[in-house]
Amino acid sequence: MNAVDTKKWFVIKTMSRAEKKTAERIDLLGFTSYLPLQTTIKQWSDRKKKVKLPLIPGIVFVSCNEAELSSLYQVQGVHSILRFLNNYAVVREEEIRNLQLLLKDQVEISEEDFEEITEGEIIEVTQGPLTGIIATSIEHQRNYRLIIQFESIGRQFVVHVSRSQVRKIKDKIA
Repeated sequence: MNAVDTKKWFVIKTMSRAEKKTAERIDLLGFTSYLPLQTTIKQWSDRKKKVKLPLIPGIVFVSCNEAELSSLYQVQGVHSILRFLNNYAVVREEEIRNLQLLLKDQVEISEEDFEEITEGEIIEVTQGPLTGIIATSIEHQRNYRLIIQFESIGRQFVVHVSRSQVRKIKDKIA
């Protein structure tokens, strides 16, 4: 099996507000797509409603071989495929997994004894829905705020995690 035959995650840019339909159409063609959605409460003048919106507007992740990418241009709603330095941008498997962990339902865990962690240290989430994510601590008060960075797409997310759910793995970054 050569490098062209291996499946990788690629970033598909969609038409405005067409992420869900585009992901459905890509799935119907037999590809594996991932559209990270977050639940948000929208308020209109007469009601409130929970809606699922894309975490990264205009982006759908697709797992396929590089040779198959050109066929995605035929899918209605696909605008382009993200490129970086004249090559298709590839998202690492760990980054997709981190996105999936980030969007799991929150689980309440009571505060217990915790390790002292200061700002800028590399930590790992050891319990709860974000288990396995490695991130940078940016603040600690009652809960930690973590920066979760996805280098291949140039995005960062800040999440709040209970102190009892993290452990230090590296000292401060310079």
